[in-house]
Amino acid sequence: QVQLVESGGGLVQPGGSLRLSCAASGSISRLYHMGWYRQAPGKQRELVAQITSGGSTSYADSVKGRFTISRDNAKNTVDLQMNSLKPEDTAIYYCNQVHKYSGMRYWGKGTLVTVSS
Repeated sequence: QVQLVESGGGLVQPGGSLRLSCAASGSISRLYHMGWYRQAPGKQRELVAQITSGGSTSYADSVKGRFTISRDNAKNTVDLQMNSLKPEDTAIYYCNQVHKYSGMRYWGKGTLVTVSS
């Protein structure tokens, strides 16, 4: 059973930065796409950033130019660098892992990011 554990959330002022990290209990080898989702209060969970098994990245329009996703297959980690944070970035951020062939999907329990002055 794959376990994903997020860390790095917290309270930050508008314009600040945070770096989220997701540690996987198993390999995040080139068989898996990895992503970060978020869910704000009263809203649906949405995709924030994704990095494919081959290293291609994609971002939600709302975070382009501010967030950067990266992966380290050797360390089994996926990070999300978040800069120029805005109050509307406040949400629980979830790490996600998808097997590129089977579509099997795993979720972490989430980490809370609060952007407020």
